[in-house]
Amino acid sequence: MMPKYLHIYHQLVSRIQDGTLPAETKLPSETELMHEFEASRGTVRKAIDALQDKGFVRKHQGKGVFVLSQDAIAFQFNGIVSFSEAHRQMGQHDVKTDVLSCTTIEATAELANQFHVAPGTSLTEVKRVRTIDGERVIYDINLFVTSLVPGLTTEIAGGSIYAYIEQTLGRQISYAKRKIEAQPATIDDQQHLDLEGTTHVIVITNDTYYYEGQHFERTQSRHRLDKFQFTDIARR
Repeated sequence: MMPKYLHIYHQLVSRIQDGTLPAETKLPSETELMHEFEASRGTVRKAIDALQDKGFVRKHQGKGVFVLSQDAIAFQFNGIVSFSEAHRQMGQHDVKTDVLSCTTIEATAELANQFHVAPGTSLTEVKRVRTIDGERVIYDINLFVTSLVPGLTTEIAGGSIYAYIEQTLGRQISYAKRKIEAQPATIDDQQHLDLEGTTHVIVITNDTYYYEGQHFERTQSRHRLDKFQFTDIARR
C-alpha cells in the first residue's frame, strides 16, 4: 500500500502538471491539505518536502509554498544518477538519446594526470545528444578508462551506461566530484544543441569513482542554460 504522503504528493503533482495549480500559484495551506486528505501535519509536510525535492514547488519563509514553472526541467544533485534514471523522473517530457560516437582514444598527458593513469592509456569516449520535447538541449561528452569499463558499445551507450556498469560488470559506483560553471557555447555546442540564440551553456563536470577508489569516468554535460533548474538538498 502506498504511503499516505506519497498519495498526497502524486495528487498535487497531477494538479501541477494538468494546470489546476499553475506556476506561481500558492499551494493550499498545511491545514487545508490536512483536512482535504485527512492526514496529519507531519504527513502533509513530508509530501510538500517531496514536491520541493523534485523541483515542483519552492518555499517562501512566512509566505507559503509556491508552484515552480515546469518549463524549466528539474535536475537533482543530491545523489549520483544516470540520465536514464533522471529521465524516469521526467515522465511528462518526451526524451530521446542519440549516440554520436563511441570510440577509443589514447590518454593525453593532461587526461592521464586527471585519471592517474599512464599517458597513452586507452580511454573510451562517448558523445551523446539528449533531446527533450523535440529540442536538443544536452550534449554529453563521456570519458571512461577502458580497462575499468570494458565492452562499451554504441548500443549500451544508447541506454544506461551506469546500469551496464552495475548490473553487467558488477561494479559499485561510490561517489563523484562535481563542478558547475557557465561557459561560452563552443562550435560543437552550436552544431549539436538547439541554442535558440543563447550564447552560453551550463557545464556540469563529473569525476566519478568506484567503491575501491578508482577514478573511472569524467563527464561533461553541456546544458542549454534556459531549459533547466538544478536542485539540491542541504542538511545541517
